[in-house]
Amino acid sequence: MKTNKNFDCVQMMRDIRTKIYEDIKNMSSEQILEYIKKGEIEFERNLASH
Repeated sequence: MKTNKNFDCVQMMRDIRTKIYEDIKNMSSEQILEYIKKGEIEFERNLASH
């Protein structure tokens, strides 16, 4: 059963996954770890500000 939705969680997940892939596809393992750590710090800052 299909419904009209304003928010599509599956599509959002796919979009985020594609963006992350594009960001890290040419990075070394060390660079990927730094990318993840940077994302974690940004996430925690956003969480703390709300």
